[in-house]
Amino acid sequence: QVQLVESGGGLVQAGDSLRLSCSASALIFSYYNMGWFRQAPGEEREFVATFRWNGVTYYADSVKGRFTISRDNASNMVYLQMNSLKPEDTAVYYCASSPQYRLGYMNTVSYDHWGQGTHVTVSS
Repeated sequence: QVQLVESGGGLVQAGDSLRLSCSASALIFSYYNMGWFRQAPGEEREFVATFRWNGVTYYADSVKGRFTISRDNASNMVYLQMNSLKPEDTAVYYCASSPQYRLGYMNTVSYDHWGQGTHVTVSS
């Protein structure tokens, strides 16, 4: 079965950087769109970024210019480089996968598989 495992979260100060990693197994990785979502306490899970199977990337407006999503198909990894972190970036960050034919990318229903999440806390 498909398994996604995130790592790299932690406690940082505002302005710092973090890189999240997500390893994927049991799927033909290059055929899938990979996304990052986040969920703050008491909030709904929200889209952060996606790196689609064809190389196209999309970002939420709130992270554009600060976060960069990348992927390594050879190692079944997707990354989220987060720079200039703000307290409002505090959340649990989730990695997710969706099949290449699925056009939607901003909604959680577009993704079939999810990791367990990694906590990111940004102090002011």
